[in-house]
Amino acid sequence: MGRILLYVVIISIGAFIGYKNLFSKGIMNKLDKIQHICLLFLLFIMGVKIGINEEILKAFPRLGFSALIISSMSIIFSILGVRLISKYINSSKKEEKI
Repeated sequence: MGRILLYVVIISIGAFIGYKNLFSKGIMNKLDKIQHICLLFLLFIMGVKIGINEEILKAFPRLGFSALIISSMSIIFSILGVRLISKYINSSKKEEKI
């Protein structure tokens, strides 16, 4: 429970900073690139953790098709969710400017 609260607090702080435009224009323009690099680093670390854990590697053949389906659906619905939320946020920003 403590970690989830930490994640919520960190996201809230980031949302507050973004809402108040507390970063310089230079950093704001580079946020996409920074986010992409951090995501790639996170995926790399996850891969290392999987590679280190022999139990996970041994379980791969057993998990097989169901693991592929679950992970694929997670990725697909995460992308769809982000796109839907992005459209909502972008449309509300456009309405504010009018």
